[in-house]
Formats: sequence, structure tokens, C-alpha cells
Amino acid sequence: MATNARTYPDTLARALRTDPGGPFVTFYDEASGERQELSTTTYANWVAKASGLLVDEHGLERGDSIRIDLPTHWLAAVFLGAAWNTGLVVTDAESPDAVVCGPETLPTWADDAGKRPTLACSLLPFGVRFADPLPQDVHDVGIEVWGQPDAFTPWDPPTTDDAATSWAGIETGHGDLFGGAGRAERLLTTAPSASPAGAELLAALLAGGGSLVLVTHANDERLAAVAANEHATYFPIH
Repeated sequence: MATNARTYPDTLARALRTDPGGPFVTFYDEASGERQELSTTTYANWVAKASGLLVDEHGLERGDSIRIDLPTHWLAAVFLGAAWNTGLVVTDAESPDAVVCGPETLPTWADDAGKRPTLACSLLPFGVRFADPLPQDVHDVGIEVWGQPDAFTPWDPPTTDDAATSWAGIETGHGDLFGGAGRAERLLTTAPSASPAGAELLAALLAGGGSLVLVTHANDERLAAVAANEHATYFPIH
């Protein structure tokens, strides 16, 4: 499925036309027993909600940078898509324009939450809210995201030349990520989606019509069992 140098919004729209009901992201947490599967349509709905949260609720604009400081989790793939959908640049910079974090990385960003939009994900099943109150100026994704619509059309969409990622100061544009043939396989990985290799893999699978199985807290035996059960190929990323 060649994408002809498309952007993320173009590529997602094409995936929705091609295979709306097929699985796109499947997540296993072997510590909690959670299994979450997002079809292409469900993934797109979550991306739309997260897009609205970033742009309409928190005022981010095309070209702003965002740090998605989340572990291996389906919400990392959602917020990665939302950033690309709205023309934000996913970065590993220490002073981004906005942050999405989880429970473990919340202490890193909470003190400066008043300086930038800081959104926290509980990483509990179904994307629910934190059980306890969050620090001042930190926004609970599990509360705010549900009020966003299931459709989002960016008024200032990214172009193929716009940066999609900036890792260690090196930018990669939408055209570079989504312009190739992509990957058509069903691949399993333990890597966070919002990492350089994880982001590249997610983009390639979306562009190529493939799908992703994310697994965390699993030993080698369990990884092999999940791969067999999901008819996926283990794709190690170091």
C-alpha cells in the first residue's frame, strides 16, 4: 500500500477506507491481565478525541512540540497519532511545549505543569481516570478525553514537509514517515510507541496496512505465546 508521500491524516483516512474493522493496535499487560484491542476505526476515534484534547482544550498549534513520556501502552500509540494528526512534533526534548505522561513519569513533569499543558494518563484499563487527585495544573486524560468528539478535522493540517518527530534534534517529516510502501505484517513488539523505533514502526504499519501487538511485563515464553495466539511476528527493537 504505497502512500505517495502522504501525511498522517491522509494515511489514517486511507486505512479507514481500506480496512475499518480490522485490528490495528492490540495491547497486552501481563502484570494486570489487560488485553485491549483497537480496530482501525476505534483507534481513529481515540486519535480524534486526543486531537481535540490537545488542540481545542489546551490550545496547541501545528509546529508545537510534544513529549509523549509513556511506556509501552496503547494510549502512547493514540497520542502519537493525535500529535501527528494535528501537526505537532513528537520530541524527546527536555523543554517541550506540551507533555503527556504516565504515573511513573508524572513526578518529572508535575512541578512545571503550570508552564505548559501537562496531561497525565493513569494507564488503568479502558483509559479511566486516576484514583487519587493529581498535582496542581496536571490534567487527567481519563476525565478530559471522554468529552471530546469521535471525529476531528484539523483546521491547519500538517504537510508532507512538516516535521513529525524530532529525536535528539534530528527531524523527520511526514513525507518521510508515511511516503513509502510501509509494512503489511502483523508485528509484536515490547517497545514504547513514542520512541524513535516505536514511532517509525507504528507509521510503517499504518502506511502499509499492517497491525501492531504491544506487550509489556512479559517474559520470553509469554511473548512467544502471545505472538502465536495473535498470529504475529515478534519484532525486537533495541
